[in-house]
Parts: sequence; C-alpha cells; structure tokens
Amino acid sequence: MADGGPSRSSGTSSLEIEIVRHSDLWDNIEVSGDALSRAALAAFAASSVAPDAPCEVTLVLTDDDEMRELNRTWRGKDSSTNVLSFPAGEPVGEAHGEPSPLGDIVLAGETVIEEARLKGIPAADHAAHLVVHGMLHLLGFDHERDADAERMEALETKVLAGLGIADPYAGDTLHVAAEVMQ
Repeated sequence: MADGGPSRSSGTSSLEIEIVRHSDLWDNIEVSGDALSRAALAAFAASSVAPDAPCEVTLVLTDDDEMRELNRTWRGKDSSTNVLSFPAGEPVGEAHGEPSPLGDIVLAGETVIEEARLKGIPAADHAAHLVVHGMLHLLGFDHERDADAERMEALETKVLAGLGIADPYAGDTLHVAAEVMQ
C-alpha cells in the first residue's frame, strides 16, 4: 500500500478486499491496510445477510476534494462527506468462477481526521468504524428508519468491540452520515 497502488488481501472469509489509495493524505492517518481489511471482514462475517459465495469489495482512500465531486455527482450535494458506499449491480463473478463484487467504500481523509479530532478518538478507529458502516450498507443495511438505525448501530458496535474499538455511539452527537448510492 505504500506505493499508492492497490493491495489485495483475503482472509478466511469469502471476501476479497482491494485497497486503492487516491490520496497521500492517508500516510498521515496511522491506520494500516490490514486494519481496514480486518474491519471489512469483521462486518462481513457478523452480518447474517452476507452471501455464501465469494465476494469482493474495494476500499478507496481519497481526499475531501474527490469525495466532494463524488457527493455532488451521485447525491447532488456540493460538499464532502466521511464515507460513501457504492453497491455493485448484479453479481457477475459467480458465473465466471470469480468473486462477485459487492461494491466500493470510499473514505475522505480530511473528514476522517477532523471527525476523529472532534470526537477525541484515534483516526484509525474512526476509519475502521466507517469501513464497518460502509460494508453494512453494501450488505443491505440502512438507517432510514429508527428501528433500522438501531439495528445497524448495534451491529456496528458489536463488530467494533470485537476489533477492540469503543462504542462509537456512546454519548455521540456526531453520527456517521454514510450514504449508499443505488
């Protein structure tokens, strides 16, 4: 990952993860590709809706400028955001003996750093939380209704606890604002 190119990892789960760096800003966030991959794998494994077939996801580490452009293009909002999830369309890999793409999770570096600072937590923990949150969106979870939000937040909290990360919603006023692009 140090060269800015993609890195691929896979665990015992049926999820392959590719990490693509679009910004050197991520050199200032002390989080490894392995830690982000563990967060994605943990969310995938904890979800009761994760497909049985092999899947793949791409984590894109970018900056606020690119995130602002993505947010403007796909959501009509002319601002950056912390995380966006882009689900893949139909599963195409299975028919060709390859993993089926779940989609992409995009994180904005400056926003991750600033939100972590405001919360008084390590940026690495916040980035891991956003990966878990984005992964759950790719698996079909949402937080549009209160009951769905509670279910999703409870699963996020459980997954993060398993990674040794404190409950991000305990006394929180800065909720994750991830969006899913359909």
